[in-house]
Amino acid sequence: MSDKRAIGVFDSGLGGLTVVKELIKALPNESIVYFGDTGRVPYGTRSVETIKKYAKQDEEFLLNQDVKLIIAACGTVSSVAGDIALDLPVPYFEVVSHSAKAAVKATKNEKIAVIGTNATVNSRQHEKEILRLMPSASVLNQSCSLFVPLVEEGWYEADDIVVVETVRRYLQPIIDFKPDTLILGCTHYPILSEVIKKVLGDEVTLINAGTAVAESLTEFLKENGLENGGENSPEYRYYVSDKPDSFVRLASILIGRQVDGNKVLKVDINNL
Repeated sequence: MSDKRAIGVFDSGLGGLTVVKELIKALPNESIVYFGDTGRVPYGTRSVETIKKYAKQDEEFLLNQDVKLIIAACGTVSSVAGDIALDLPVPYFEVVSHSAKAAVKATKNEKIAVIGTNATVNSRQHEKEILRLMPSASVLNQSCSLFVPLVEEGWYEADDIVVVETVRRYLQPIIDFKPDTLILGCTHYPILSEVIKKVLGDEVTLINAGTAVAESLTEFLKENGLENGGENSPEYRYYVSDKPDSFVRLASILIGRQVDGNKVLKVDINNL
């Protein structure tokens, strides 16, 4: 059995491209449809009701693209809006449970820190999942509200003093906590990995949700006969709700390969 339909991925903006990058590496035969809600980013400062509304619209858009499964590559949606995916007609993957599992596997001192948007941190979903898997763990949650705007503006270089000092200020409680594992609880955050390592030191293991999801998805596709058999070359399509030009420029950097501007289309997510 095989399934040539694309994998659907959505996020509030550019951050979900870090998941796409890992999917392309782990599953080179799979086609991908990506929707970045760049017109309404960030989700993390919105109410739970608004986040659920946006997530439902994003999922419906991907279903209209005939995807075989949907990945919520958004820590905020994964944390507070997972219940709206229960009625989806296709399999659904989120980033929280897979990140927590990877963190529990990685930690040695059982001290795990989680950084994310306000909504993600307030939900405490990572902490709940970590403690379910490892009741003896100590977990520190830290909101990093400015990280998404930094990334969306293209400010993530490790030699940028503004970026470094912003990251250091947010991570000071984590430095004091002394964890050996840190979950990057928003898919934008791996873009800041170099800066975060510079601030925390190499002894702290960073958990990239994209890597964790890609590993789990690889097994899932095999077990359920949903792999693309590889008869056709994979196709990558990108949709945004605002600014296709700026998306193309940054997307090529974040994915590590050139993104064809002709494959990036703007859609009105409110009127589909």
